[in-house]
Amino acid sequence: MQISYFLLPKEQVAYITSSISMMEAMEDLERHHYTAIPIIDEEGKYVGTLSEGDLLWKLKNSFNLDFEAMRDIPISQLQRRVHNESVEITANMEDMLTLAADQNFVPVVDSMGIFLGIIRRKDIIAYYTDNITD
Repeated sequence: MQISYFLLPKEQVAYITSSISMMEAMEDLERHHYTAIPIIDEEGKYVGTLSEGDLLWKLKNSFNLDFEAMRDIPISQLQRRVHNESVEITANMEDMLTLAADQNFVPVVDSMGIFLGIIRRKDIIAYYTDNITD
């Protein structure tokens, strides 16, 4: 089986660009009910994952930072504490499953690092639950 079987394509995935502000990122997380969201750059390459915790730590550790000031801080200035490793679409299942064991989702890229979508751990579990019998 190829990992593309589990791919949720970019067109169906909420993601943010590396140039948006903290406030825009927070609004996107809230709108999609996510706790973490993939970040892509202007070229469409996967650059990391932003979590709610990243936003909260920035708020906590920044003197006099309020919600309005968050409009002026690009997410590229935030320290990200969680690193969701990506996997190439041509990778083998074992590599993808190793990442999925530790990540809620695995970002999928092509050989140039262009973001193609994600593989959700819940979809992997559902597949194996439905297809493994005693």
